[in-house]
Amino acid sequence: MATDAALPAATTLRLSRAAPTTERPWAKWTLIVIAVLFLVGTLVLPLATVFFQAFLKGPDVVWATFADPDGAAAIELTLLVAAIAVPANLIFGVCAAWSIVKFDFRGKSFLITLIDLPFSVSPVVSGMIYVILFGANSALSPFLHSINLQITFAVPGIVLATIFVTFPFVARELIPLMQDQGSGEEEAAISLGASGWQTFWRVTLPNIRWGLLYGVLLCNARAMGEFGAVSVISGHIRGVTNTIPLHIEILYDSYNFAGAFAMASLLALLALVTLVAKTFLEWRYADELAGGTRRH
Repeated sequence: MATDAALPAATTLRLSRAAPTTERPWAKWTLIVIAVLFLVGTLVLPLATVFFQAFLKGPDVVWATFADPDGAAAIELTLLVAAIAVPANLIFGVCAAWSIVKFDFRGKSFLITLIDLPFSVSPVVSGMIYVILFGANSALSPFLHSINLQITFAVPGIVLATIFVTFPFVARELIPLMQDQGSGEEEAAISLGASGWQTFWRVTLPNIRWGLLYGVLLCNARAMGEFGAVSVISGHIRGVTNTIPLHIEILYDSYNFAGAFAMASLLALLALVTLVAKTFLEWRYADELAGGTRRH
């Protein structure tokens, strides 16, 4: 059988330019049109509707919604919860990925399963778990009451529920990345006299920084937009335990459609910023991988 090296240069060039599939052009364009129409109908139009309805009565209504005490409290609480949950998940994700990739121990598969658990459990169920654990009828209730600590229908419960539904994101981004990179560079650094912390800060962290930022980005977006778990654990107390998604529901149920869409536009804007940042990180990460391949 002839090899590529034995083929004439013109034949090799024609083969390299051949289409990767044998479908006719009309089939390709039909699939593209279907995909574009689906995205427009399910993503672009709803997103455009949110912003259109938010500013339908003018920007003053939007600013008034944000400046309303309950709205401002919802925004502040959402930012507070994200500011606590995201760093906690960052630390957990790095530690979990490091332990799973760098060490062999009993129960590693079980730990990976636990990390994936929030992906398979309904957020409503996760909220109910914390109500059962820390609610007024729980076994821990007398102890919590004695130290004057309220978990359910308070900020601590919202933070715990948010951490639960978001903790897989960072770890799940780092585990395959660190597996692909291996441990050769860390072993070389240690053999040259670097300490564990020096190896982490100067070798491991630079290698995983884009994957880490990507996971943090997804974690933050989910933390700010979480509804199910927070809805169960919060108690829907206006101005106290309502985050932005819960406040949107209250405004909509109160027939304040302009205010509901105004708050929804804030989350939609967050989604767009997340999308842009996600695209940028993917580009930088792909470029870094290509650069690493060229260097090696």
